[in-house]
Amino acid sequence: MAKKKAAKKKPVGRIVLRTGEALVEAEQGWSAAEPEVVIGELDGPVGYAIANLLGNQVQGHSRVFAILNCDVQVRPVTLMVSKVTVTSTRYTNVLMGTVQAAIANGVLDAVRNGDIPKSKVNELGIIVSVWLDPAILKEEVDFNVLFETHRAATSKAIAKAMNNEPSIDWLLKNQANITHCFHQMSVDSTKK
Repeated sequence: MAKKKAAKKKPVGRIVLRTGEALVEAEQGWSAAEPEVVIGELDGPVGYAIANLLGNQVQGHSRVFAILNCDVQVRPVTLMVSKVTVTSTRYTNVLMGTVQAAIANGVLDAVRNGDIPKSKVNELGIIVSVWLDPAILKEEVDFNVLFETHRAATSKAIAKAMNNEPSIDWLLKNQANITHCFHQMSVDSTKK
């Protein structure tokens, strides 16, 4: 029997800047994770943005690396930026604990899944704009659920970015069939 030839991997070219977003939520409203990601080479605009964001901290919007645990930073280097102005110690602890670890795991999942080429992990950088629902300050939170939604959303957003999804063909075909959910909520609220 003839040996199967190993499939040749497509050579990975330069990744200047890719973008992606995702929404993953469990049953609980506070569980929603909606990261927006920018991915690119560290010697290009994404790398410069990471250095600039890290060096120019803003009160209430701290920028920190995604880490598995203290002293264990992931690759590609990933910088988290909060979409919400942080004013609470509890919110900070959840953001820079559960959510930070979830994002780090989501990045590694994207590498393991092949969405980020393993050969490029030391050349790429990721910026993740993080949504953590402020309701976590008032609700009883299951931190395992919160971890899993942020992990899955991060991996999904990276996959969409690296695969240029949705494609322009899909967007053009489906444009008339898609209504932004929050726009629809506003429209529906005025009908009452």
